[in-house]
Amino acid sequence: MTTATTVQYIKVVSMKFTRILLLFTLPLYFFSCRTQQKMPYYLEQVNDSTGKGEVKIPELRIQKNDLLSIQINSIATDPRIDGIYNLPSVAGVSAQTGGYLVDAQGNIEHFRLGTIHAEGLTKGQLAAEIKKRLTIPVELLRDPTVIIRYLNFKIYMLGEVGAQGAINVPGESITILEAVGLAGGVSEYGKKTNIKIQRQVDGKREVGTIDLSSKELYESPYYYLLQNDVVIVEQTKQKIKETEQARIMQKITFAFTIVTIAATMANIFIRN
Repeated sequence: MTTATTVQYIKVVSMKFTRILLLFTLPLYFFSCRTQQKMPYYLEQVNDSTGKGEVKIPELRIQKNDLLSIQINSIATDPRIDGIYNLPSVAGVSAQTGGYLVDAQGNIEHFRLGTIHAEGLTKGQLAAEIKKRLTIPVELLRDPTVIIRYLNFKIYMLGEVGAQGAINVPGESITILEAVGLAGGVSEYGKKTNIKIQRQVDGKREVGTIDLSSKELYESPYYYLLQNDVVIVEQTKQKIKETEQARIMQKITFAFTIVTIAATMANIFIRN
């Protein structure tokens, strides 16, 4: 086979290959350009009479690795009496901001009252236990009050949202709608109807789902988020299809490039 015949053969093969690629590419292009299915919107099923009822904010249960601020006061006229039960100040800055960490056994170590089991208790229950230790069997403080706050209340947003990552919650209360808003909203390709929430309850992990378009949203146990909840917004089928189509188009583009180079080289040889 002569050089000219070989080049002509390459040119014919490349043209046929180009036609074959076009036959596969055009249907894929038109398929990807079809009208997208309408995605549900937030509270789409809710009207002006839905969800009217008492707002019940769940009381948080203390978990392992929670960081707690504990402030003890009493009716003592001398503040130094209360002070011995609070963390001391360091260089004028209160070390109370360091807080008490709930350890792997679910306990806190109070520097004056010793080991106190905290996991599974509400803030009120832990405060009652501390007050008990301050008054029984010996009254260490008269009419003590105990104020407890969470110092590391966080939830985590993952998946198809505007900004993934941790969200600090200073008020110790946040709804799924507020969390989604703080994360930049659900993206164009996120499932609003099947958001997964991972949480820890009594030392065990559970996963639930919630529909942001449903009128039952307010009744869900996942409407109010708890500390350390992980919210996962999955991709829609449309996003999965488009991602796969993009990969196929990249491969087709690469193949077209090779064919174009081969055809160009063939033309150069023919002219020469």
